[in-house]
Amino acid sequence: MLMQSAQPSRGITLFICGDVMTGRGIDQILLHPGKPGLFEPWVRSALEYVQLAEAASGPIRRPVDFVYVWGDARNTLQRVAPDLRIINLETAVTTSEHAWPHKGIHYRMHPDNVPCLTAVGINCCALANNHVMDWGYQGLKETLDRLHQAGIATAGAGLNADEAAAPAVLDVPGKGRVLVFACATEDSGVPPEWSAGPARPGVNFLPDLTAHSLGTIARQVRAAKQAGDLVVISLHWGGNWGFGISAQQQKFAHGLIELAAVDVVYGHSSHHVKGIEVYRDKPILYGCGDFLNDYEGIGGHEQFRGDLALMYFPTLDAGRLTRFAMTPTQIRHFRANSAPEPGVRWLMATLNREGRQFGTQVDRLSEQDLLLHWRVPD
Repeated sequence: MLMQSAQPSRGITLFICGDVMTGRGIDQILLHPGKPGLFEPWVRSALEYVQLAEAASGPIRRPVDFVYVWGDARNTLQRVAPDLRIINLETAVTTSEHAWPHKGIHYRMHPDNVPCLTAVGINCCALANNHVMDWGYQGLKETLDRLHQAGIATAGAGLNADEAAAPAVLDVPGKGRVLVFACATEDSGVPPEWSAGPARPGVNFLPDLTAHSLGTIARQVRAAKQAGDLVVISLHWGGNWGFGISAQQQKFAHGLIELAAVDVVYGHSSHHVKGIEVYRDKPILYGCGDFLNDYEGIGGHEQFRGDLALMYFPTLDAGRLTRFAMTPTQIRHFRANSAPEPGVRWLMATLNREGRQFGTQVDRLSEQDLLLHWRVPD
């Protein structure tokens, strides 16, 4: 078995990352904070999350400009210059006051803060997740409207089932198209009631990981995919904590590649990074961690290092993974900073431990970056 990690090619390089949560506390430090009121059992104002972060890490100046939250990640994006930038945006973009009843936690970012996404050229937001409808149908509609007005494509949510299931179609000049599908499961915290219907707004809800669900996705991909297209599927699935990957998840991910012609399985929901698999020359990310959130100062689960994350840069040529670089980051002061050396070593050790079952490992590509290696059949 040989380790494969080819040199850069003329293929398409993507930027993908863990959940981007620009609502609640982070919204409060931006130029246009929304109303801070919350309906959580113990916290009634989003400003309390700012105070928790400041107690843990020191003062955060307010307001901050729109590029602030990206921290050192902005320079990385400029240096790597990926062809497309795709995120899972885990917040509503709205001023709606219609909080979804009995949900507990509600994320929203003021619509005038959308430039914090356009400031770094985000091309597409996956919206099939457990916070996009926190502020009801009105909140979802405003989220879609404001992102589209800003020139950001969306996938995984819509005003009806067809819209929610439809892919975002992204053109890469001179290289082809990338189709982004997005769906979410109940075990990631998505209420089944959020499922989009024939005339009901909602998310592209995945009821289970059965062959029937796989067949539905395969039909949707076949209906949209043209020769030469690259297909990414965003999956919000699984619980928040734990490195384990179920046999059912792995079987479903393999099925997406084998039967649905998916090229990149982009999984998230876990608050920490999980192992990476390369199957039939296609990358599978079972959990990307949180790239940006307002959890700073909240104790518990420290062993999972939810403050550490990765910027994932897979390069695919003719649908085949040829190179997979990653840049470690750490959330501090509500921004994505370069991870300190101990954090980089922790991420490497974790990826190598969890990747052993898949035949993957990482080493240093440079002082700033990691490189994934994977076994290929003899």
